[in-house]
Amino acid sequence: MPISSRFVIQATTAFLIVGFLALFGIVGTTVWLNERAQSFHSDGAIEREIRNAAIELRDALRTAEASQRGYLLTANEIYLAPFDTAKAQALRQMERLKQSMAGFAQSAPMLQRLATVAGEKIAEMDQTIALKEARRDEEALAAIRTNRGKALMDEANVFVFGIILSAEERLAAGGIEQQRNASMLRWVSIVGAFVIMIVVAGVTITVLKYAGETAQARDEVRSINLSLEERVERRTADLTLARERAELLLAEVNHRVANSLQLVASLVKLQSNAVTDSAAKDALLETQGRIYAISLVHKSLYTSGDVRFVALDEYLKGLLDHLETSMRSNGHTASLRHNLESIALRTDAGVNLGVVLTEWVTNAFKYAYPGQPGEIRVRLRRLSDGKAELVVEDDGVGRNAGAPVKGTGLGSRIVNVMASALQAEIEYLERRPGTAARLVFPAASGAV
Repeated sequence: MPISSRFVIQATTAFLIVGFLALFGIVGTTVWLNERAQSFHSDGAIEREIRNAAIELRDALRTAEASQRGYLLTANEIYLAPFDTAKAQALRQMERLKQSMAGFAQSAPMLQRLATVAGEKIAEMDQTIALKEARRDEEALAAIRTNRGKALMDEANVFVFGIILSAEERLAAGGIEQQRNASMLRWVSIVGAFVIMIVVAGVTITVLKYAGETAQARDEVRSINLSLEERVERRTADLTLARERAELLLAEVNHRVANSLQLVASLVKLQSNAVTDSAAKDALLETQGRIYAISLVHKSLYTSGDVRFVALDEYLKGLLDHLETSMRSNGHTASLRHNLESIALRTDAGVNLGVVLTEWVTNAFKYAYPGQPGEIRVRLRRLSDGKAELVVEDDGVGRNAGAPVKGTGLGSRIVNVMASALQAEIEYLERRPGTAARLVFPAASGAV
């Protein structure tokens, strides 16, 4: 039975309408799900910001409390080093948490209470530290025994845990929704593809006798396929860009500690430039050197493959280059030469060793050659008994054991504390001329 042109037009039109409806269904579902994915991404970023702020608030409070307890127990001021930083960090994270949760009106009372508790906890720690510094030990102990500080910390932990748990639950719910949407998209695509296949088959069979109509239908299908391929290419490019941004963000997180410490060192340097008193300026510059020594360890860690160990030859070389540049910029004319063997040491031990080296080299620059040039030598080598030695020597005026101690004596106390932490032995040798400072420490914890 011949097929009339009217039937061909009507059948082709009907098939094409069905096909376009299926295509519009797929495209509409894809667009809707893409908008949902973007919404989930934005909400997820907020939830992760809330969770990270809560975690960092909790960690800052714990760090401050640990610093407070250590100082109250030992009266050693080295425990107060991280206290102010942790306290400032806690206040910053509290503000960050408030800003992140500004859209959650139901959480406002809880946030207000958490801010109050955190403020009271910081005030309690400041009070006990002030009492200890004033040598009012009994009053400080009585304040601790009230258990108010523990109660405040427990209450803060409850609030922070609730915030973290709520954020993670919302993230998990969003992830489940994303999985459900992805499954929906698969089924819509399968059904739509099946419908399109039927439409193409029907059109092909109907217009076999009409070459013009067949060519036209083939062109339309080709155009649709090209459009789909372009969308796939665009989505692939978007995914690649998102992955690159995620890798960049991870690198930024890995360098946060090192960058923060270097920023602190820079701020101390700026402060020293604004100070006119020479003693205060020297103290600030020494503090900058100590902070920089610690920041170099973190920089070495987050650029290495194993964050448990630090390569001493690379770390100490960078530290010595910085010290020489810094001391020369301050008018000291001595030169620095080093011979460093390849030794790996655990991270905390590497920090202690860097601080000791900073103190010794700084003292050599300041006191070994008063008003004249000279050479300072640094040697690091492994010994045969599983230990290693660090030697800083010069050909200067010597220590003059009977003379008054130069400086405030803080550097010597820091060196002794660091050496104790390293389980190391310190020895000062008169070279005539000059002085050699020798540190022997266990090196079995690292690998070459």
